[in-house]
Amino acid sequence: MNEKALKPPNGSVNPPRNLLASGERLKIAVGIATAGRRVILDYTLDLIARQTRLPDDLIVCPAAVEDLNAVSLQRLPFTTAVRIGKRGLTVQRNQILSAADTSDVIVFFDDDFFPQLNYLEEVEKLFLCNADVVAVTGRPILDGANGPGVAAETALKLIYADELVAANQVFVPTYGTYGCNMAFRMDPIRQHGLLFDENLPLYGWQEDIDFSRQLSGFGRIVDAKALRGVHLGAKGGRTSGVRVGYSQIANPVYLIRKGTVSIAFAGPLVCRNVLANLGKSLRPEPWIDRRGRLMGNCLALRDLLVGRIAPKRILELK
Repeated sequence: MNEKALKPPNGSVNPPRNLLASGERLKIAVGIATAGRRVILDYTLDLIARQTRLPDDLIVCPAAVEDLNAVSLQRLPFTTAVRIGKRGLTVQRNQILSAADTSDVIVFFDDDFFPQLNYLEEVEKLFLCNADVVAVTGRPILDGANGPGVAAETALKLIYADELVAANQVFVPTYGTYGCNMAFRMDPIRQHGLLFDENLPLYGWQEDIDFSRQLSGFGRIVDAKALRGVHLGAKGGRTSGVRVGYSQIANPVYLIRKGTVSIAFAGPLVCRNVLANLGKSLRPEPWIDRRGRLMGNCLALRDLLVGRIAPKRILELK
């Protein structure tokens, strides 16, 4: 490993801890919240079982019992736990945090994120060598969330083709983590009682940014090039277009008022989404309900004007 490449930028007051030679290890838990993707989840669990550095614990929180194939867990070579939670990404991830109370690091994968086989090994290196890093995320080799989605077979081919590429040890500061793959140091989470905000219902929308920004006062949030994988962007188990469109405005407004995100971050995000829905509603992509999202945008703007906008309003929308 190129330890020099892992050093913080010039001027950092917290130099990396050179602990790898001493054989020190972290206790790493992997958490997966899942809903409606039982078959895809089996692929993800297989890739976790083949990691060059196995997790110490795996915690799966399905929205319903039928979302998980229990047989798949029985063959895994590490400790597993199942927490059944009501449907909602923030609620399910809080169940996982509760179960990971003795871990040093919690790694969250979406159920449709296929991690490269050295992903956890690279997470451990980064946290061991950089005591001031509290949150880390990777950017996918390919992200199906931005298109029609990626087939599992295609994703596996990309993983195997990428396997021989030497890990790039560069990491850079980032505003917040990307929810499909992110890892957090558990000490500040425990010490400050941090949780995912359950006022962001269903699949959350910006819950990843909100949670990581809560940690920003305790250390660095970084984007690590070594953390690779493929995000399928599976369309099954998704929230309706109207609800997504409402959340695209209501959630950023809520987080601005809460103080975890800035107007400089949230304003352009809202504008991009509204303009995309407006511009593409005449000829929408087959995999996105643009007209439903635009309707949700309009409902949220109406609620903003009359002073009743709130993320949980989506639970009242069909």
